[in-house]
Amino acid sequence: MKKFSLTDMLIFVVSAELTGAVSALLSGSFRPFYESVENPPFAPPAFLFPVVWTILYALMGFGAYLVYRNEDAGSDRTLALGIYVIQLAVNFSWSIIFFRFRAFAAAALTAIVLTILSGAMVWAFRKVSKLAAGINIPYVIWLIFASYLSVGVWLLN
Repeated sequence: MKKFSLTDMLIFVVSAELTGAVSALLSGSFRPFYESVENPPFAPPAFLFPVVWTILYALMGFGAYLVYRNEDAGSDRTLALGIYVIQLAVNFSWSIIFFRFRAFAAAALTAIVLTILSGAMVWAFRKVSKLAAGINIPYVIWLIFASYLSVGVWLLN
């Protein structure tokens, strides 16, 4: 196990946060558009999304750092970090698909794929670090809800 490194941890957390920030930037102004579409029941107010995503990206990055630290995990570590990168790339694409291109069916499918990938990530993280897996369970739960919202917007619009 690698010794704790604040620098390495910050690299993982900041890179996850930057992924979300760049995706949001490329997606355009989301709030007016989100408020203009027909949303399914239980859709939260627009101001909540940046707050939730900031927390979730930090948890993802920290979880990935915990996995990265465990050099003894070998191929399990490599697999877990690979799934992490893939799900982060899919995560990056969702906002652009939904808000920039307004491709609701594709966004719904992307959200469902992302939910499956995040579940796989948590499963793979668990083999390397139970803490890394545990702190990402809220992410999976949020993505289940986000998938519901995406499918709802697609069907209602």
